[in-house]
This record gives sequence, C-alpha cells and structure tokens, in this order.
Amino acid sequence: MKIFSGNANRRMAEEICSYLGVPLAAAEVKKFSDGETSVDIGENVRGQDVFVIQPTCPPVNDHLMELIIIVDAMRRASARRITAVMPYYGYGRQDRKVRPRVPITAKVVAEMLMAVGTRRVLCMDLHAGQIQGFFNIPVDHLYAAPVLLKYIRATFTEDVIMVSPDAGGVERTRAFAKRLNAGLAIIDKRRERANECLAMHVIGDVAGKTVILLDDMVDTAGTLCGAAAKLKERGAKEVHACCSHPVLSGPAIERLNKSCIKSLVVTNSIPLNEKAEQCKKIQVLSVSDLLGEAIRRINSEDSVSYLFV
Repeated sequence: MKIFSGNANRRMAEEICSYLGVPLAAAEVKKFSDGETSVDIGENVRGQDVFVIQPTCPPVNDHLMELIIIVDAMRRASARRITAVMPYYGYGRQDRKVRPRVPITAKVVAEMLMAVGTRRVLCMDLHAGQIQGFFNIPVDHLYAAPVLLKYIRATFTEDVIMVSPDAGGVERTRAFAKRLNAGLAIIDKRRERANECLAMHVIGDVAGKTVILLDDMVDTAGTLCGAAAKLKERGAKEVHACCSHPVLSGPAIERLNKSCIKSLVVTNSIPLNEKAEQCKKIQVLSVSDLLGEAIRRINSEDSVSYLFV
C-alpha cells in the first residue's frame, strides 16, 4: 500500500499516514509557468495498491485536475489498483438538471475519474448520496457522524434540538436526533438565486432551547446565518452549527462573525482558508483516523460497512 497526496490537503494526508504507520509517498505536484499542472511520481508503484488523498476543494478546478493527472500517472506506471480518496467531492451540488440546457457536472467528474483509471472512490458526506450511482466502480461513502456525535455528546450536557436548515437535510438531521435522543426541527426556506436563500419559517418548537443546525457543508453561510436568525426569532436560547465541509467562500466569515451563531464545528475534510483560521467561532474536528481506518480495511480486503453510520 502506498499513500500519495496532491496539494489540496497535505496535512490530512500526513495524519492518515500517521494513523496507518506508513510514510507519505513521494510525489511532486506543481505548475508550469503557463498554469498547466505537472506531476512527477517519485516512487515505484508497479503492482501497488495506491491511495490518492485529494479533496476537490477550492480552487476546485486546480485540485480536480491534479487528481485526474495523478491517477493517470499511476495507471501508466502500472499501479495494481488506484483509489481516489475524496473527503470533499467538488461539483457535488450539480447532481441533476434543475432547468433546461444545464450539465450534470457531478456525473462528468465521475466519468473523468473512471476514464483515467480510478478503480475505487472513498468519499465522505456527499451532498447527494445518489452521486454514488454515477460511478461504475465501487464507492465507499463514509459519514462524519461518529466524530460529530461524539463532540455533541461531550459538549452539550442539556437537551438540544437538532435543526435541518432545509428540507433536503431532514434525513441526516433526523438520524442525528435519533442517536442523541434529541428533538427535531426544520427550516422551510426558499432559494432566490445561487448561494442566497430566504428562510421562511420554523417547523418545530425551539423556544428556550439550545439548537444545533446540521448541514453537509457551509459555503457562503447564507443558509446557515439566515436559519440562525429565524431560530432566534422563534425564541431559541443558543444557536450552534455543525457542518462536515468548511468551503467558506465569499462573505462567509463576515456573515458568521455578524450572526447569532455561537459556534461552528466543521471537519478537516477541507483545510481552512486564512480568514476562517482567524474566526474564533470555528472549531475543527479531525476525520483523518476514520478515513485511515477505511483505507486500511480496503487494502486488507476487510469490510468497510462497520464504518458506515
């Protein structure tokens, strides 16, 4: 087994290697003067079970091309099996046609990965679970739930209400509420345009309660902050948030700092940008050991289903 990494989240790759007790394999990923991506694999991979750690986080196109080119290099070097480890799956929100004459880019990404020789994909908290069906190869879909649930149980001693910021996240939020023996509420919202939404009303009683908003990702934080304001209007005592993927683009940090959200807990699936690192409301939990255990099981042909929650 050999573990490689692109430039997207090298720290996570190092943590995974530390868990597995193996060194991070040598690979140089850089750019030519004209912006093209250059990859040089520094180790023999012939006949090896290779894992490439590369979330396709911002800048999405750069990191996606790095992954595509690394996998192609591995295939041409006769690697036995190549697994793309994508803690965050970029373009995951473009999983269906929402209007005429638009692409299904999540499917395009899947086709690209398979075309260059990817033989397995390991991902976490996909925006839409059906993305797994875009692949004709095995996809192991992990969840950050064990890490987030452990944090919630240790941090919030009183009863909490789990809140889904939209109808699409109800299934995920209900699963958390069930495991925590907590209440459930839902925000009904209307999205006016990309990355903007208008929170309409709260379904459920949150008055006087500590509430935790749960979502798969936080991008511009418009949904999260709008939902938090609506919950406060309905009498919530405190508003916290848990999101697996901290994209945090555009005005996200400014919105979070001005919002009534007391804390935002995220995972290290995406490295925090400079502004996010300075935000005192944000706390990062590591999912590196969870991914490392999945990699160990895949390599040894053991069942990975134990890790699915």
